[in-house]
Amino acid sequence: MASLSVPSAPGINTPSTGTQRTRGTSAMDFKSATTGVAAKAMRNELNRMVAEVKDPLQKKVFDAEMQSFFSLFNRYLIEKAKHETIQWDKIRPLAPALVPNYSDLPEVTNDKSILDKVVVLKLNGGLGTTMGLSGAPKSAIEVRDGMTFLDLSVRQIEHLNEVNKVNVPFILMNSFNTDDETQRIIQKYANHNIQILTFNQSRFPRVGKESNLPIPRTATSSKSEWYPPGHGDIFDALSNSGLLDKLIEAGKEYMFVSNVDNLGADVDLKILKHLVDSQAEFIMELTDKTKADVKGGTLIDYEGQVRLLEIAQVPSEHVEDFKSIRKFQYFNTNSVYIHLPALKRVMESEGLELEIIVNNKVADDGTPVIQLETAIGAAIKHFKNAHGINVPRSRFLPVKACSDLLLITSDLYSLEHGKLVMNQKRMFSSVPVVKLGDTFKKVNIAHLQSDLRFNEMLIITFTIKLGNFKKRFRTIPNILELDHLTVSGDVWFGRGVTLRGTVIIVANEGSRIDLPDGSILENKLVSGNVSIIDH
Repeated sequence: MASLSVPSAPGINTPSTGTQRTRGTSAMDFKSATTGVAAKAMRNELNRMVAEVKDPLQKKVFDAEMQSFFSLFNRYLIEKAKHETIQWDKIRPLAPALVPNYSDLPEVTNDKSILDKVVVLKLNGGLGTTMGLSGAPKSAIEVRDGMTFLDLSVRQIEHLNEVNKVNVPFILMNSFNTDDETQRIIQKYANHNIQILTFNQSRFPRVGKESNLPIPRTATSSKSEWYPPGHGDIFDALSNSGLLDKLIEAGKEYMFVSNVDNLGADVDLKILKHLVDSQAEFIMELTDKTKADVKGGTLIDYEGQVRLLEIAQVPSEHVEDFKSIRKFQYFNTNSVYIHLPALKRVMESEGLELEIIVNNKVADDGTPVIQLETAIGAAIKHFKNAHGINVPRSRFLPVKACSDLLLITSDLYSLEHGKLVMNQKRMFSSVPVVKLGDTFKKVNIAHLQSDLRFNEMLIITFTIKLGNFKKRFRTIPNILELDHLTVSGDVWFGRGVTLRGTVIIVANEGSRIDLPDGSILENKLVSGNVSIIDH
């Protein structure tokens, strides 16, 4: 068993036998000493858990995860002791040359020579908790025309392969929360023209905020005591799984990564060709910031280096500056292109040191805990010629809540080969702002069993149906001319309802509002207890 070692923290000299330790009197000395003690205690707990794992393969995987976690934890302690924060006066917006506009990129025809070197990876570690769902992958939610997030992604890659006569692999990075269910779901794609690969991101222990010790006591402790450490873990997980080496050995050079719930993110040949021509090792898709996106991370120039800046890193006195659309015009869509040989070089030489995001949580028993996470975009500083591209909003269609689901299931979009396309009759390029109340958020899980048999195995199809959301809309309203919609309380929509301009519908507590079939609301405020009857 490979023991974890503690890198020496600044200001700490590890005492040896017969050497008297000099007691420091400054606050920094005290914090450094405390850091060393906390790191040693964490190391001992992790080593104990690793030693208790009996299966050699499981022990190897778990040990690698704990090594990665300990490195992150130790860096967290050191940075916390030193009070390291970003210096606001050193932040500059990126030069225009480092954020070329997508529309300025040259048009390209389908280039099989590039596509043969491409893989597509979707981040599939999340549950649908923001849509009222827990315990199943968000990617299994039915979102449009009876198709789930996964169905749409598979259809996109299938179409890409069919049109270009290539075999672009489709990779899913799962978490321990989503892997079992995902493995069962993807069996239904066995006869599709697509190669699906999966691997798991790491599993890190939650840490007691006061104790600085892991909450789980063993490697098999309850799932609730562990967490997936953010999408920045993709690099360690790819390397530790051996998949990075296998992809490079297979001649793959470029990887497109995006969130599984971003229905606008697909392989784009213009960006791929630009990646090759500019010899960029890392490209991030950015899009124009709106008032709804002011908290989104952005790319900055920090002491001459391209860096990702997240709102969690911003000093409190500069949060409003960070939100400014004038100062920071773009935000990160979390869709990136990575040169795989460059990634291997960086991993084997300097390594990746991604900014730590401290996520404060409360355990099931009420104990305050922290989760140390990282973001994939933070890796941009490690790659040569890395930069952003300002892409149209059509490439960023995330579904984070039922409000987003209303938009993508409406007449605003049509579905073409798994990709959403904006209705040309929409007079504005922007999408409406939609805010639905809590009554629209609950979901039901329906397990639908089919009769399809593959290799003598019964294939079970899992589809997650949105309960209250669908019940409250007899049909999805027509919103081609909608600017803003707010719905709160017990509100029910009939068939063929049309919403235009700004519409606000508020049912007071204990009241109900029913909109009859064919209703047309334009710049209306509806409140109280309303039942509109045709006459």
